[in-house]
Amino acid sequence: MNAMRIGVDLGGHTLTAALVSYDGEKPRIEKIDKSDTPRSRSVGEVMEAIASAAERLSEGIKKIDAMGVAVPGMLTADRRRALRMPNFPAEWDDLDVVDAVGRELESRGIRAPVRIENDANCYALGEGSAGEAVGISDFVVFTMGTGIGCGIVTGGRLLTGAYGMAGEGGHVVVRGDVPCGCGGKGHSETLAAADGTSARALAKGLPEDFEKLWKMKGNPAADEVLDVTLDTMARTIATTSHLLDPRMVIIGGGMSRAEGIGDALKSRTVEYLSRPFKKLLDIRISRLGNETALYGAASIDR
Repeated sequence: MNAMRIGVDLGGHTLTAALVSYDGEKPRIEKIDKSDTPRSRSVGEVMEAIASAAERLSEGIKKIDAMGVAVPGMLTADRRRALRMPNFPAEWDDLDVVDAVGRELESRGIRAPVRIENDANCYALGEGSAGEAVGISDFVVFTMGTGIGCGIVTGGRLLTGAYGMAGEGGHVVVRGDVPCGCGGKGHSETLAAADGTSARALAKGLPEDFEKLWKMKGNPAADEVLDVTLDTMARTIATTSHLLDPRMVIIGGGMSRAEGIGDALKSRTVEYLSRPFKKLLDIRISRLGNETALYGAASIDR
């Protein structure tokens, strides 16, 4: 009998959950449930929304083997508590998310082990279980969206670090001293993510939407904005490659859908790599799209 798990991707605007079946090691999404994240983003309302999604997905299913939640923030090393979720209220700080989700599920008659992981790490787990990195033991995932997320798998294991905060590739210090929302400055996220790119575009009277801006390549003003984005990501990828020697670098997130961005990043990144690394660089675009983190959340500790 197939194992049945639920994966949840908790976003600031959208809460997406999926029922994932496992036939041996091959996962398959059976159903997806999508709803708006409660506007308050309060603990109580979000927990209720997660449990409601689980209830809808588990209808007619005899047993849910586990539930995993992709959490947009930094977590404790034991993967129980949220240390900081930048876009959620302070009541989430130091919250035992595993216990809170578990209690809400039990109140609805759903008994399943609950696990949590950083959302970018879930993206990496998803690529490893069902995407570009199946069978690959060493790879890095960057998600390019509102911020720059990063997940690292090395030696077949997710890299979490001594304090549970490893893999913050969006906070590699690249250049300048632009303040970052995390409290540091000069981080890649401030320049390469959608927010930073949009701010530069708006200052030049250009569209803030990245897809529209990308289609304006060839326009000198647009090229000036995009050059900073591409160059910053290239520096970030090169630095990460030198440190970790990954077999593959996978780019996901909304910005990754821009046609040709993978090739553009590769040509820029090669310039910053030392000679032995140049011919080994393998940059790929995620093919799972928005489902990646769902696969990853469902596969936590699998």
